[in-house]
Amino acid sequence: MSARTADSHALLMDRIYRTQRRFYDATRKYYLFGRDRLIADLALQPGETLAEIGCGTARNLIAIARRYPETELYGLDASAEMLRTAQAAVHRSGLSDRIGLAQGYAETLTPETFALTKPLNHIVFSYSLSMIADWRGALAAATAALAPGGLIHVVDFGDLKGLPAPAARMLRSWLAQFHVVPREALLSALEADPPSPYRRFKVLPGRYSFVVSARPDIPIFRSP
Repeated sequence: MSARTADSHALLMDRIYRTQRRFYDATRKYYLFGRDRLIADLALQPGETLAEIGCGTARNLIAIARRYPETELYGLDASAEMLRTAQAAVHRSGLSDRIGLAQGYAETLTPETFALTKPLNHIVFSYSLSMIADWRGALAAATAALAPGGLIHVVDFGDLKGLPAPAARMLRSWLAQFHVVPREALLSALEADPPSPYRRFKVLPGRYSFVVSARPDIPIFRSP
């Protein structure tokens, strides 16, 4: 991502969320399904590190910190406006010593983004790949930032093919207003990938969304 493109994306995210950040969590719980399922299935071990890409208000990071109290957590977001809300939420929760936040772009992620000297154990994309234009580059960067045996966790919109056609069209149109595009190619690749003991994968009812936790040896995770 060029500097000009990155700056434009950050400004776009700030325009979208300057007002929405104030009521984001109250509204998103009605249609961002599968987030709590992903958190419950993380099975983080004491001492492990996790970064959420597109952390938004830090809602997920705070929930993860409370469920897995001996872990180090980090959040990355392109929007300075969202990070203002996230920083305030982390402070109110009393978790500032365990959750570090940084502004930046998924495609340029490295452990050094969070001033770390070692790779991460887990990287989470919660309804963020559908907002990242270069989502393949984001997955490739995440793969490169993981320690051996590390896992990528994704929850995001599916291809919506199990919904009535009018409802699917309406949902796509509404999501487009927020620059959200379901990553159907990712879902198709995951469904075509052979079963593995190192992968948990579930498509939710109506093919509305999907949840996956896997080692980054799936080809689509590695190819920008």
